[in-house]
Amino acid sequence: MTLFSVKSWRMIRRNRTAFVGLCIVLVLVLGSLLIPLLSSASPGAQDFERFLSPSFEHPFGTDSLGRDLMLRTFAGGRISLFVAFVAVGFSLLIGVPMGLIAGYAGGKVDSTLMRLVDLMLSFPSILLAIVLVTAFGGASLQSLVLSVGIVGIPQFARQTRGEVLSLREQEYVISARALGFGHIRILLRHVLPNAVGPLTVLTTLRVGTAILEAAGLSFLGLGVEVGTAEWGVMIKDAREFMSQSPWLAVFPGLALSLTVLGFNLFGDGLRDVLDPKQVRNR
Repeated sequence: MTLFSVKSWRMIRRNRTAFVGLCIVLVLVLGSLLIPLLSSASPGAQDFERFLSPSFEHPFGTDSLGRDLMLRTFAGGRISLFVAFVAVGFSLLIGVPMGLIAGYAGGKVDSTLMRLVDLMLSFPSILLAIVLVTAFGGASLQSLVLSVGIVGIPQFARQTRGEVLSLREQEYVISARALGFGHIRILLRHVLPNAVGPLTVLTTLRVGTAILEAAGLSFLGLGVEVGTAEWGVMIKDAREFMSQSPWLAVFPGLALSLTVLGFNLFGDGLRDVLDPKQVRNR
């Protein structure tokens, strides 16, 4: 069963965890895309009084420079989601072929690639991301995307390799080899499509982790530029005003937490929906 089948979407609606996670993600994604566009003010405009508490006019209040915090929170969602999706796409682009080659070839190729993966996994992800950002020249959007993307490669490589090891001995793969099909054709037409389910679950979970890693790097001053409407930067800027204006950190922190929670719930629910054993039992 694939994620894109009608039956899968019906099962997602019946799976409370997946459905709640999907609703949270959709609300935050649509809000991040639409609210800054529909507002007449700019997220960076310093048009209002400083440190206004949440009100009907400014539901999230204003910050230390008189900027509307709700607009900045949802505008920050754009950057966080952009970084996460591009970084995870990069991880997929590198990690999946690496896992396919390692699992299918075996032997020295498998050993060499997996030792490289093990080396990357031996470092805490945030520490490795910090090292990579520094190596790429410091804080910038490009460095942030590349660093978070590279950190995610080992997970996709290991997941793909594990799937290939279990699939390469299946009868349809052995039959394809006996018929003289090329290795690339076997991998792309017979192995990879059957590994899409677990990879879809991992991708969903990884998006949430990537958002958290990107916000952490920005909080440390190694992400996007200072003053940018991004959740990690906003929480960092709010630290010195926590006693007088706690909402400056509460709303971006809540948006960050809910987004990560939404992707994690959706990923956990997808695991149940796409798992063949779960499907047979329903």
